[in-house]
Amino acid sequence: MTDATLSHDFRIREAIPADIDDLIRLVHDLAVYERQPAAATATPDHFRDALFPTDGQPTAYAHVAERQERVVGMAIWFVSFSTWTGRHGIWLEDLFVEPRQRGLGIGTAFLVRLAQVSRDRGWTRLEWCVLDWNTPSIDFYRSQGAVAQDQWTTFRVDGAALARLAGS
Repeated sequence: MTDATLSHDFRIREAIPADIDDLIRLVHDLAVYERQPAAATATPDHFRDALFPTDGQPTAYAHVAERQERVVGMAIWFVSFSTWTGRHGIWLEDLFVEPRQRGLGIGTAFLVRLAQVSRDRGWTRLEWCVLDWNTPSIDFYRSQGAVAQDQWTTFRVDGAALARLAGS
């Protein structure tokens, strides 16, 4: 397994601190695509603390796609754990490729790279969510062998509901 995967005229590599501004830009672009631009409130400091902490282990990881010396895509993930298998896996939080860079195999290369990380570490799963209306992505993921977990419903507590639940 190599850190950088070169395919066609792009490469997939682990993110470095110099990529933080590009990651923030791509997250914002993803939020616009997903019709929630105001929800993307992450700052470079948030990403630096999660991906490249000065002490302790990272709590999140990122790979980027470079094409023509420019970051054009990202895959941001963290380690999950399955109580059923007793082993770790990858939760893919966000995968995004700039619209004009799609169709080059970058999305597939990201999934291949994360599958390799999972396999090489003895992990059992690579999982993610996709919005129900995002049929291009759903079709793409199915073409890669992904199976929808339609019997599960994702729940979230955030904002004021999180504060209430926490008792503040």
